[in-house]
Amino acid sequence: MVGWSALLIEVDDVEGWRVELDRRRAAGELAATEIVPGERTVLLDGVPDPESVAAAVRGWTPAPGAAAGPWPAVELPTTYDGADLALVAEHWGVSPAEVVRRHTATEFRVAFCGFAPGFGYLTGLPEELAVPRLDTPRARVPAGSVGLAGRYCGVYPSPSPGGWLLIGRTSVRLFDVDEDPPALLAPGTRVRFVRA
Repeated sequence: MVGWSALLIEVDDVEGWRVELDRRRAAGELAATEIVPGERTVLLDGVPDPESVAAAVRGWTPAPGAAAGPWPAVELPTTYDGADLALVAEHWGVSPAEVVRRHTATEFRVAFCGFAPGFGYLTGLPEELAVPRLDTPRARVPAGSVGLAGRYCGVYPSPSPGGWLLIGRTSVRLFDVDEDPPALLAPGTRVRFVRA
């Protein structure tokens, strides 16, 4: 428990658990106002009785393949001219053109959101393509910058500091308070990068 009305669950399969918890909430089996996935946790907020929910969750198991459901898809036209494209190519042992080919051939999925409003942590690259963050983060990364860090891909929704390796940029607006919903990328969303 993390407060009077919240429960934090540590899990191996965040996406499977997010789907299972959404399903149970829709079926009336789970009273929670928010289900917030993280890298290895799922936060249930607005839970009237966290102790009884914790006991119930211990007996639940995500359905096999539930995370592979028909999630919304987003295409992000991308110009591959990032400051760190050559560095990523060096890490991968390939040419910059091959980095672009592999990146555009990958179907990513938003695992969770954080860091800044509208910032989705995208999974899909194989573990062997994980890259380190910069030793010293940049003071300002422009909005729309496409970057890689660890096993994640991400797009900066607004100008901010950042230490991810930048491989390109998109002009698609990822967060707008006047839209409903304001964030283009939500957990579960499938994302494809296409050359602009």
